[in-house]
Order: sequence, then C-alpha cells, then structure tokens
Amino acid sequence: MKKMISVLLAAAMLCCLSVSLAGCGSSDTLTLNVYNWGEYISDGSEGSFDTIHEFERWYEENYGQKLKVNYDTYASNEDMYNKISSGAVSYDVIIPSDYMIARMAGEGMLLPLDFENIPNYQYIEDSFRGLYYDPQDQYSVPYTYGVVGVIYNANVVDEADLGGWELMWNDKYSGNILQFNNSRDAFATAQYKLGLDVNDTDKASWDTALAELKTQAPLVKSYVMDEVFNMMESGEAAVAAYYVGDYFTMADNQAESVDLQCYVPEVTNYFVDAMCIPSCCQNKELAEIFINYMLSEEPAIANAEYIYYASPNSLVYNNAGYQEELGEEAMAILYPDIGDFSQYYNKYAFRNLDAETLDYLNTLWETLKIS
Repeated sequence: MKKMISVLLAAAMLCCLSVSLAGCGSSDTLTLNVYNWGEYISDGSEGSFDTIHEFERWYEENYGQKLKVNYDTYASNEDMYNKISSGAVSYDVIIPSDYMIARMAGEGMLLPLDFENIPNYQYIEDSFRGLYYDPQDQYSVPYTYGVVGVIYNANVVDEADLGGWELMWNDKYSGNILQFNNSRDAFATAQYKLGLDVNDTDKASWDTALAELKTQAPLVKSYVMDEVFNMMESGEAAVAAYYVGDYFTMADNQAESVDLQCYVPEVTNYFVDAMCIPSCCQNKELAEIFINYMLSEEPAIANAEYIYYASPNSLVYNNAGYQEELGEEAMAILYPDIGDFSQYYNKYAFRNLDAETLDYLNTLWETLKIS
C-alpha cells in the first residue's frame, strides 16, 4: 500500500475564488469528470488524504452545492488520447504528459485556461513555465515531473551490471526483465541506449531502435504499465525501466526477500505531467476550480507524498514537514536541482512527433508486439 501520511497544515487557508457558477445554491448535484493515470492521486488508503472526497466536501462548504467527482484512470498517454479522440467519452480534467499535451493542443483537443480562476498557479516554479509543449502557458498547469530510471532487485542483479541501459538487454537476467507497454517509452530505452535522437523523424533511426528492441524481446518477461508494481514488489521480476517516482512506492511495498534499488542512466527522459481541460469539457469553470484546489497546500503536499513524484509547486518542495516525511534520500533523488530542470528537460525530453512519424512508430510497435 501507499506510504501513510499525516494530514498536514489542517488549518491552511485555500485561495478562494470569486467564480459564480450557474446553478450554485440549488439542490442539484454538479458532476465533474476527471481522467488521470493509475496510482496518481492521494486516495484515502491507509489513512492518507482522500483528495477527491475532500474536494467534494470543500466545494459544498464554499459554494453551497453538492458535487460528485467521477474519477477514472488510464495506463498510458496513448490510451487516454485514443479514448478522448474517439468522441465516445467526455471528461472535464485530464493529466497528460508533455508531448501528448503538445499533440492535443495542436489538434484542438484542449481548451485555453482562464488563470483568473487558478490563482494558485503563482506557486508553480519558473523552471516549469514556457516549456516547449505549452510555450505560452495557455493549456496546462504542471502537476508532477520526473525522470525515467532503471529499478532492480539487488538480491538478483549483480552490482557490476549496473549503470546504463545495457542492464535491460543483459541476457543474464532473461525472463526477469520488464519493458514499458507503450511505444514511446519502450522505443526511448533503445534509443537512449544507442545514442539515437528520441525525436528523430528519420525512419531509418526508428528501424534501428526496433531492431534493438527485437534483440531484447526474448529476454522480456512482460510488457507492463501499472502491473510493474506487483511484479517488482513481489520479486516476480528483477529489472524494469520505469518512472523513478514509482520506485519509492515499490520499495515501501516490497516483500522481505526483495531489495529494490534504482539508478538513473546518464541519458534518459525528463518529463512533466500537467492538468489540462479537454475540449469535450462540460463545465470549464468547475474544472478550473478543481485545478486550483489541486495546487493548494494540503492536497498538493498529500498528493506529492502519496505518489512520490517531484512537485513543481513551491508550497510542496519548500515545506519542512514534506521534506522530513520523504527523507534525505528521496529528496536527493527527486529534487537534485529544481532550478536546472529546464536545462535537462530541453536536452532530453520527448517532443511531439509529426503525424507521419507517429503512424510509423505505431506500425513498428505492432510489429514488435506480434513478432
């Protein structure tokens, strides 16, 4: 289970909004539809802060109207994109990764935000503003950020084999390796290993990466997303490429026979996940109130502690209680130098691929999965 947290700063004041919503004060229940990654919000388990329940309660107290939040989860950016672009569903708030935000904004799938309704945006660190995926800061509010690393069971993996992406291809651990079950992250592990550009539009470069993934395929136990937690925690697998923030969750929940450790290869993906409002939104003002609430101190700290991802919110990383709760090791890994984030991000992060390259990537991914 997730790390237990104490409820911090219970008397902290939330930044109040002067937004008036149609129907406020009536007996009707409003609905907000939120679509987020799995395991990506403090949910009340083991005494943790229940973000969704607390927002519903806070909203009724401040606006005099009942609110129901419908909260759904997805396993990858691509799954989320496909579901929303199909037109079969309607969500008010989504939390995609940077490259997917750029794609969705370019395709008219996101609504510009009214920052008059999101005053807590002032707490977002300057290093996370004006990044390539949203250069004018029109469509997104950063939620978390991080890097991709290699998580391994030190009781199985030899120390001499550590350090780079090569561990993911080491036949000594055949049948014990987990690979991403999404095309962009999986191909990136091969591209970073080979020194290729993860944003290249040259098909030959992608073919080279595919060939490298094919050499890895016989060694792979499974292609996973959220399944990685149970498989690494239980010792069912010994090596996995995954988001570093999730390493701490796995380490908290590992079996007694497992000793999970993590390292970050010299070249890897730096990413930002951010809150956005899709064009299918049914209540934009309410969605902006939710985003603003997520940036306020108590829920922001609770969410950061629960999911173990770094936060771009100064109310979080400057909070002494949060720093003490995470401990020196976690703070050192998650926040090595927040002021230099944009430098590494601009050098290594995914960019939005053009439609032709995306189609080619999807074709190669299907080829890999059926080979």
